[in-house]
Amino acid sequence: MSSVQRQVLLAPMEGLLDFVLRDVLTRIGGFDRCVSEFIRITDQLLPARVFERVMPELLQGSLTQAGVPVRGQLLGSDPTCMADNAARLAELGSRGVDLNFGCPAKVVNRHGGGSVLLKEPEQLYRIVSAVRAAVPAAVPVSAKMRLGFEHDRLAEACAQAIEAGGAAELVVHARTKVDGYRPPAYWPRVADVRAAVTIPVVANGEIWSVLDADRCLRESGASALMLGRGAVVDPALAWRLRQSLGWPDPALGPARPGLLDWPALLPHIEIFWRRVCERIEPRARAGRLKQWLNFLRRASPQAEAAYQQLRTVNDSMGVGLWLQGALIQARACPEQLEACAEAAHKRELAPA
Repeated sequence: MSSVQRQVLLAPMEGLLDFVLRDVLTRIGGFDRCVSEFIRITDQLLPARVFERVMPELLQGSLTQAGVPVRGQLLGSDPTCMADNAARLAELGSRGVDLNFGCPAKVVNRHGGGSVLLKEPEQLYRIVSAVRAAVPAAVPVSAKMRLGFEHDRLAEACAQAIEAGGAAELVVHARTKVDGYRPPAYWPRVADVRAAVTIPVVANGEIWSVLDADRCLRESGASALMLGRGAVVDPALAWRLRQSLGWPDPALGPARPGLLDWPALLPHIEIFWRRVCERIEPRARAGRLKQWLNFLRRASPQAEAAYQQLRTVNDSMGVGLWLQGALIQARACPEQLEACAEAAHKRELAPA
């Protein structure tokens, strides 16, 4: 049993944690590496443009704007086709190839991909070994799995199959497919998986705070974490984990932000919106910002007020005008902005 260097990784989340949020969250800092959302592999070798659409960081050395490495993730069930596309991904410069054995989506599972593969450790081995043989030795192959599909009784066998196939690292989302995203995450089962393999194991699932991270590390025995929704709700979470745990800063990244209050977060929201307007089709732009604000409002009354103001706004011009006004107001009088947002939040929560 070996340990991975103390690291904080940014998780892939289809339809949420894409290249736009990777850009913004790694600018805020605290992450050592990101994994792209999955690239669906079926029965053909995909052209470069498909990989670059999901992972545009390939066009800049497989790094985010802040210099954080990004590893492309593949999802599929055919070993030969997965191997061919892994070779293509490596040729395009990905900082490794990650394999998705955790996606719980019904449409993915119905076609033999994601977490349904956890029913068949032998198939996991065939996929990983084919990919490992297809990419250069210097390109790391990693995998992400859940504890199982309908139950967790095959968790150790699946991890051993992934290791035997040649994976150099394994992320374990500490829930089964049936568990979905419902709490709790079963972190002690990650410790069982760690005991069954010799490759580094990264713990993932239900890490929303520094206290959660500390308990996860103790119960899982892991020395590296992957953050998903927790980092979307609290963009400074990765840095605060490092401060609390005494972990060294990543070699690359911006200055330590400390607590990220609403006025300090607004410029990052502006960057997010600019990237959305550059790369996302017009009819989907407002929805992308509201999706992030919907997560942010779980921890921020100001984000709650912003979400309510934009809830019925669906055009890019309207969102742009709101953002311009919010930035001007925050720069002119941040205390007034916070007081107004808090009052709006209280009104929203008050009984009718």
